[in-house]
Amino acid sequence: MGDLISLLREGLPDAAVLTDPDVTASYANDMAGFCPAGAPAAVVLPRTVEQVRHVMRTATALRVPVVPQGARTGLSGAANAVDGCVVLSLVKMDRILEIDPVERIAVVEPGVVNAVLSRAVAEHGLYYPPDPSSWEQCTIGGNIGTASGGLCCVKYGVTAEYVLGLDVVLADGRLLTTGRRTAKGVAGYDLTRLFVGSEGSLGVVVRAVLALRPAPAPQLALVAEFPSTAAACEAVRRIMARGHAPSLLELMDRTTVQAVNSYTGMGLPESTEALLLAAFDTPDPGPDLVAVGEVCTAAGATDVVPADDPAESELLLQARRVSLPALERLSPATMIDDVCVPRGRLAAFFDGTAAIADRHGLTIGVCAHAGDGNTHPVVCFDPADEDEARRARESFDEIMALGLELGGTITGEHGVGLLKKEWLAREAGPVAMEMQRGIKAVFDPLGLLNPGKVL
Repeated sequence: MGDLISLLREGLPDAAVLTDPDVTASYANDMAGFCPAGAPAAVVLPRTVEQVRHVMRTATALRVPVVPQGARTGLSGAANAVDGCVVLSLVKMDRILEIDPVERIAVVEPGVVNAVLSRAVAEHGLYYPPDPSSWEQCTIGGNIGTASGGLCCVKYGVTAEYVLGLDVVLADGRLLTTGRRTAKGVAGYDLTRLFVGSEGSLGVVVRAVLALRPAPAPQLALVAEFPSTAAACEAVRRIMARGHAPSLLELMDRTTVQAVNSYTGMGLPESTEALLLAAFDTPDPGPDLVAVGEVCTAAGATDVVPADDPAESELLLQARRVSLPALERLSPATMIDDVCVPRGRLAAFFDGTAAIADRHGLTIGVCAHAGDGNTHPVVCFDPADEDEARRARESFDEIMALGLELGGTITGEHGVGLLKKEWLAREAGPVAMEMQRGIKAVFDPLGLLNPGKVL
């Protein structure tokens, strides 16, 4: 380890190389449960591209694994350390290098926090749509690594649709530039998309060219109460089938609503079995809200309440944003699933998940980006209770199996990491896995980048 540390410090300031075990241990894992984490040999916090290249050249020379990290808000174990690795934390590379209102792009370093970028581009009348619930903490590099989504994906799409080009440091320290700055471009294979969602296993993103949109009007939202999740899911199906284009369409079950009330004191209706939030950001959202309210009533809603203004709408949306931390307060530990199913099968998924919770005697709250079918079942349990922990893990796996049975996917936005490696193979199949391993071997022949993750 002495050679590693001395070589790292040849190209980095001393303060950028952390070796105190108590400090490095704090970088060992992200927010996923049931995912092992090793002890890093060092944590490096570079500020320049050349410093990142130095780290990768050193790691290659010594055959030391490297685990790239952002803010560690991920939920799949993708940022977890392995024993003896260099943790490459990119949070200090946090500059917004350029905002171009004509080309509608932003050029950023990977450590830029999502919310910071969103506010910066808003000053130019522009909008960066991907907005994970952790947007106040998560970084653009992490968002790119996990191909994250957010509340507004139903209308605006996910991170992958906004990454135009990348600068990537490869495993051997070479610098690769992919993509473009132009609105259009189809030259060669789409290497940019290959890195989006690769979870740091193919290269280290050090710069990103991001597409921006004109800023929309402030959202107006409504909330609809339903006597069952099936009725709420039927409303979702009808809203989408009739061609409505909400900027947000979110669903919370009764367990989630009660958890949010306990966490925030917001006074959401606890008697409801399901709460549906819909929002529009058109110049005149009133007619859209009326139409969607009528659809909800026809589908069985017991009450439909539109917000009076954007401030009230934002309060409603905040209830959805805090649903995951609210559910985490119900027990000593949680496992947060991330299963995406066809919109038409949402009701079957909610009912199936409720049956799994009953069968295992567990509390499982479900919140969902209902407009695109991306659900987040949260399994609540006590890890000190071995039997309960076993039932939690079994229920987690059963939920993923249910999603695949319904024609869905094991992850819509959280990524594979350590948590879902076995399930990726089940979903993708042997031919696809062979191709993916071949791609990994081309970019990282020594297997040093984020080993043990994804594949």
